Amino acid sequence: MSQPHPHRRPVGRARVWAAAVTALMVLLLAVMAGIAVPGLIGTLSAVALPWLWLPAALVIVGGFWWWRRRWIALLPALVWIVATASSLTWFPPAALDGDGVIVAASQNVEAGSGTAAESAAALIDRGADLIALTELDAQSRDDAIGALEDSHPYRYVVGTVGLWSTSPIIDAEALDLGLGWQRALRAEIESPAGPISVYVVHAASFRPGVQDERDAMLTALGDLIAADDHDRILALGDFNAAGADPVLAGIRSRLAEPGQSSFGFGFTWPANLPSARIDHIFQRGFDAGGAETLRAGASDHLAVLVALRFRS
Repeated sequence: MSQPHPHRRPVGRARVWAAAVTALMVLLLAVMAGIAVPGLIGTLSAVALPWLWLPAALVIVGGFWWWRRRWIALLPALVWIVATASSLTWFPPAALDGDGVIVAASQNVEAGSGTAAESAAALIDRGADLIALTELDAQSRDDAIGALEDSHPYRYVVGTVGLWSTSPIIDAEALDLGLGWQRALRAEIESPAGPISVYVVHAASFRPGVQDERDAMLTALGDLIAADDHDRILALGDFNAAGADPVLAGIRSRLAEPGQSSFGFGFTWPANLPSARIDHIFQRGFDAGGAETLRAGASDHLAVLVALRFRS
């Protein structure tokens, strides 16, 4: 009497599925490798990078089901973890409080939203000592000045950017970063623990195929930071670039971006359905607590806020 055969998947179907999973893995690895390529490819790869966890998970499931060498299915996930390590933190740092701690905040207030005063009030309520506002127009500039004049008496505002501080601003200058008009500034803050060199930037917008102005600005900013010999430096604002974007390499080589205070990617735009982190706070010379994103006013960007302890 013939013995029943165990159920087997049809060989042809198995090959099709194995080939599909293999193709997906190759595509994933190509996108991840793209973050090393300057220009449009690197920018788009950096934006897509945080979202690749889902197709990587599908490769793991499909590979374990259809491949004999199942360990290969883990390769995209391992590469993804390495690729995101520079811009994402999965082990949030401890909260900071007490003496020697300042809180820095950055918010693109969205010109025309009419809520710059609300944004400023929200950041005041969170204890921000340094507040950088970008995409200022004439009305939002006036509204922010009025909202912050009592709590943050020191300010420097130029073009579309402004910096407000509870400590004196002893030196400041406008920066055009090669654009020919002012979308950035540098200021020196005389804090109780010593001077802080602060850069605020509102990078030119990124549009596929039209990114030369943004790239020129961020490259020039990286060069300025590389030449800055201050022990403590902050660079904050709307960079219009995801954390792993190769155009930020010059900045990331000198400054570090604090990890998030909670598990996640810290997306800042668009505010109603955040899907990319294009607003950043980079620092040197501090011990950083966990960064937070929060709704401040009706802007299309979330604000970023981080506590920093002076490093001796």
